[in-house]
Amino acid sequence: MKQEIITIDGPSGSGKSTISRSVAAELGFTFLDTGAMYRAAGYHAIQKRIDLADEKGLEYLLDNIELELYPGKDDTRIFLNHQEISEAIRTAEIGLAASRVSALPAVRKKLTKIQREMGRLGMVVAEGRDTGTVVFPEASYKFYLDASPEERARRRTLQLRQQGYEADEQEILKQLKERDDADSSRSQAPLRKAADAVIIDSSKLTIEEVINLIIGKVKVP
Repeated sequence: MKQEIITIDGPSGSGKSTISRSVAAELGFTFLDTGAMYRAAGYHAIQKRIDLADEKGLEYLLDNIELELYPGKDDTRIFLNHQEISEAIRTAEIGLAASRVSALPAVRKKLTKIQREMGRLGMVVAEGRDTGTVVFPEASYKFYLDASPEERARRRTLQLRQQGYEADEQEILKQLKERDDADSSRSQAPLRKAADAVIIDSSKLTIEEVINLIIGKVKVP
């Protein structure tokens, strides 16, 4: 049975969060930022000095995790055990940590359970890397958003500089490629396009053009 859910998957830096948030706002849906949840898990593990390859340790850590997501001006505001970590999880280091922990079955099982519970009532726009293939395979609408690594690195560098951070575009490009490889080659829920997803290459499209393209394909009662 189809669920009243829209999934938007794609690689790091493809604009999923910005576009998913805008689509959700336009349609009156809830925005589910699954990527932020994996970043929170990676951040929590680093803070607790748990090896990112220690599946048992991470499983125990996540048994007592409480995540809350709220709309933010630029990115999702995320609270870990009632403490806001929104800015702390947006670094390249935490992005790579998120990729590592997301490859572990115990971590994916725990967070997928939380995500499915959040989407249980429908009217959700979920973004991530496996929302259309694993988390919500029965979603009514699925999109896969992509862009060249160079364009994604350019966008990410600009975003960080606008937020007041120093950013080396070549280093960010290197990290994006590393994450693409890690996300695509992992055995557990790898990054891939759902067979029934609409593929959008946003390399030469504006954010508004992508949003309009997605909304134009969605029929809401």
